Amino acid sequence: MFAQQEGATTVAELFGINPTQGGAVVLITIVVLMVLTGRLVPRSTLQDMREERDTWRAAHSESEAGRAADREQIRELLELSRTAGHVLTSLPQPQREEVAADARLDQAPTSSG
Repeated sequence: MFAQQEGATTVAELFGINPTQGGAVVLITIVVLMVLTGRLVPRSTLQDMREERDTWRAAHSESEAGRAADREQIRELLELSRTAGHVLTSLPQPQREEVAADARLDQAPTSSG
């Protein structure tokens, strides 16, 4: 089909192996590389990872439910504090009397001797 040109070398001549005979070696090499890089793991490891994922997922959903309850409670407390603030600002202010600079600050009764 293809005629070899002069000076052209084949893969078998360069590496000393015929690519059609190296199928099993290539397959084993690929599997070993996948195991070493973590792309191919045992079934027990995969099941452990899935169980851990499910545990973290359940913990996350429980945490989110707690946060939602916290947000609702904070919303209610904020509304109550606003209401209390409005009530306090609507109360009449007492009239304050001016205190003279030489006025006695101690209001305790004095005993006469």
